[in-house]
Amino acid sequence: MTTIDRPDTARPTFERALGRLLIGLTYVAVALLAIGVALMTAQGISPLSGGPRFDASRLPADLAAAAPAGFLWLGLLAIIAAPISRVAAAAIGYARTSDRAMVWVAIAILVVIAASIASAVIAS
Repeated sequence: MTTIDRPDTARPTFERALGRLLIGLTYVAVALLAIGVALMTAQGISPLSGGPRFDASRLPADLAAAAPAGFLWLGLLAIIAAPISRVAAAAIGYARTSDRAMVWVAIAILVVIAASIASAVIAS
């Protein structure tokens, strides 16, 4: 039996694992955002009042101080990281199954995402 004729039994398990990764990160992000909104409400801060700019160096201190901005920013970062991590995991999984075409597609997507992030950082 050649590799073309052989059914790929690993692919459904691999796809399920990628789906669970995306779902798990989404739940974490929603929980962080909900905590941030609850903290805002408890502190009497209006969601329409705007918020601080993102500063990665302040994130640990904001989280330790239970500042709403820390949880909101971490939740937003988790939302952004979810699809990126799924594409990275897909690239690794496709490399393990020797599906070179899909590895290159995943790498191309990661390059586009990296270029987008770099252009946003440069523009700000």
